[in-house]
Amino acid sequence: MENNFKSGFITIIGRPNVGKSTFMNHVIGQKIAIMSDKPQTTRNTIQGVYTEKEAQIVFIDTPGIHKPKHKLGDFMVKVAENTLNEVDAVLFMINAEEGYGKGDQYILDLLQRVNNPVFLIINKIDKVHPDQLLPLIDEYKDKYSFKEIIPISALDGNNVDHLLQVVKSYLPEGPKYYPDDQVTDHPERFIISELIREKALQLTREEIPHSVAVVIENIEERANSGSVFIQATIVTERKSQKGILIGKQGSMLKDIGKMARKDIEALLGTKIFLELWVKVEKDWRNRPSHLHEYGFRKDEY
Repeated sequence: MENNFKSGFITIIGRPNVGKSTFMNHVIGQKIAIMSDKPQTTRNTIQGVYTEKEAQIVFIDTPGIHKPKHKLGDFMVKVAENTLNEVDAVLFMINAEEGYGKGDQYILDLLQRVNNPVFLIINKIDKVHPDQLLPLIDEYKDKYSFKEIIPISALDGNNVDHLLQVVKSYLPEGPKYYPDDQVTDHPERFIISELIREKALQLTREEIPHSVAVVIENIEERANSGSVFIQATIVTERKSQKGILIGKQGSMLKDIGKMARKDIEALLGTKIFLELWVKVEKDWRNRPSHLHEYGFRKDEY
C-alpha cells in the first residue's frame, strides 16, 4: 500500500432521473451505467472505480428510490437501502430543476437512520438561474443536517472535481481495492446486457423500462477473425411490446443492434457480431425464478 493512500466506498442515492448515472459515467470517463430519461433505469448497483495517485473511490450507483409497485420494484428499493450503512459516505443527489418533492422526503426519512456522512449534491445547476440555488439549499438544510452541500452539473462536469476532492477528504486510509485500469467490478457480460437494454429503452419510447430485461445467451471469440460473437435475448412481458421491439420488418431490432454494437465495440475494443432475439415472458417482474434468471440475486427479492 502506498503511503497515506486513501480508499473507500461511496453510495449515490436519489429519486429516479436526478442524474446519478450521468455523474458516474462522467467521473469514470466511460460509459458503465446506462442513461435514459425514463425513471428507474438502473436495476442493480453499479460499482464505478475512480483511481488517482493518492486515492481510490468506489462509487455505488443505486436504483432510484421510489414506491415499489411489484416484486422487481421491491428488489430495487431494497438494494438501494441496503447500501446506506455499508459505505464511507452517502451522496444524496437532487435535481435542481425539480426541487423538493415527495420522493425526497421518503429518502430523507431513510437517511435519519444513517450514521455515515451525508452530502447533498444539487445536480443540473446548468438548467437553473444561480438565484434559485440559495432558497433550494435553505429548504433542504432545514430538513437534514448535511455534512456538505455541493452544487454540480454532471453533464458538463461543472464543480465535479471539487466534489471529488471533498469526498477524498472524508475517506479513511486504506488499500487499493482494484487495479489502476479497472473502472467497474461488474463483469463485461452484465455491462453488455445493460448497453443493449439502454438502446431498447431509448428507441421504444412507448414502453416503461421495467418491462424489458436482456439475457446474454452466448459470447464467444472467433479466433480466425479476431472478432466476438454475441447472442442476446430481449425479454418483455406482452406480445404488443414484442411487436414494438421488433418493428416493421425487423427494423427496430436492427436499430437497437446497430446502436448497441457501437458501444459494445468501444467497451471490448474489438469488432463484434451481435444477434438479437425477442421473447415474451408474461409477468416476469413478479416471478422470483425469472428475476433470478435475469441476474437479480435470490437474497434480494
